Amino acid sequence: MADIDRLSSTLRITASTVDPGLLGLPWSTPLGKWPSEHIVSLPKGLSRHLVRFADLSGRVVAVKETTAEMAQREYDMLGSLARLDVPCVSRVAVIAGRQDADGKPLPAALVTSHLKFSMPYRALFTQVLRPDTATRLVDALALLLVRLHNVGFYWGDVSLSNTLFRRDAGAFAAYLVDAETGELHEEGLTDGQRSYDLDLARTNIAGEILDLAAGGRLENGVDAVAIADGIVSSYRALWAALTAEESFSANETWRITERVERLNALGFDIDEMSMNTTADGAVVHIQPKVVDAGHHQRRLIRLTGLDVEENQARRLLNDLDEFRARSTKQWADEEMYAHEWLTRVFEPVVRAIPYDLRAKLEPAEVFHQVLEHRWYLSQAQGRSVPIAEVLTSYINDVLRHRRDEATIMGPPTETMSLPVVTGAIDVSDDTGEVDWRDLV
Repeated sequence: MADIDRLSSTLRITASTVDPGLLGLPWSTPLGKWPSEHIVSLPKGLSRHLVRFADLSGRVVAVKETTAEMAQREYDMLGSLARLDVPCVSRVAVIAGRQDADGKPLPAALVTSHLKFSMPYRALFTQVLRPDTATRLVDALALLLVRLHNVGFYWGDVSLSNTLFRRDAGAFAAYLVDAETGELHEEGLTDGQRSYDLDLARTNIAGEILDLAAGGRLENGVDAVAIADGIVSSYRALWAALTAEESFSANETWRITERVERLNALGFDIDEMSMNTTADGAVVHIQPKVVDAGHHQRRLIRLTGLDVEENQARRLLNDLDEFRARSTKQWADEEMYAHEWLTRVFEPVVRAIPYDLRAKLEPAEVFHQVLEHRWYLSQAQGRSVPIAEVLTSYINDVLRHRRDEATIMGPPTETMSLPVVTGAIDVSDDTGEVDWRDLV
């Protein structure tokens, strides 16, 4: 961490890493009046705070004006969450002691990195929100909330608007954006704190979806309240799977392995488990004590070095396991199969994507969609379609018609003030397949 004084003795820049570009931003100018050369775009939106996206040394960052105390608190909280490996935006800096040219004080600013290939929920549909997309968004937010509560974080402002989403092999991965109201409790959360956060999430989601309905952006027949209720059922099912105590007879010890495998299938690893028996030893009670998300991510990183989302890792690992099963080689080490799969299967697909299309989707999502496209083509044609033919079809018929998602930000009506990126029409149905009716 570094404190940098510049021009004025009152200006204080606290940064996790020192980026000289921070010194070149116009901190003596109110954020709403920053010159265009520093701003990615300048639409205005409704928000508790003014937020603008700016260019910092060639990367996109979000700048939020707030009080010095709140900026420092949120900066520290994001650092704590990052150390706990919770999905959230990365902190960059806190700018305090700002003054304009006349010496009048300006609000402090919190600077965070823009999460590449992430989108606010409004950017995940073109005209209307489809019920399956809404359900997947809510499920992703439920998983994020479970992960936050599992490390003792009380959010206090759970909503779709305070979350960014990345595509994750047909699903979505959710990232916390706004930690301003959050509290971290090392001793864990009470049931009351968790229930309050969950009830707040349900209320906010219902309001956000009803707002879409009022604007004509909700598909006919979609029940906003039912979608909001989905976060409650999804959260409770996940929380029970992770924490519930289980009892079985002493001769059913295989149930321990079964419980671990169920958690692994959900994407979690058990670091610690509490086990005890009754006085006569006839019954065994087990309860996971420390559960970490990212089971498939960790395995894929260990084998290939690829750092992707959990469902993407699961899909890539399935393809790797199939590759290993088809191989005629008898290697003892799984890492050797992984290296051959990486160089002969994954990397050729990624390299085949034209350079001008590589900002459409991140490589792991492209690979997942190519596998999906191969299955659809093979089913339609009744044959095993060669990968070269699949790639040509996918690139020309699907990928070219997607908008770039590397730095997509969303509409100016977002809760945060987010710039709009113009470009190709998004004609996907969120499964990687094109609905040609959207082109009409």
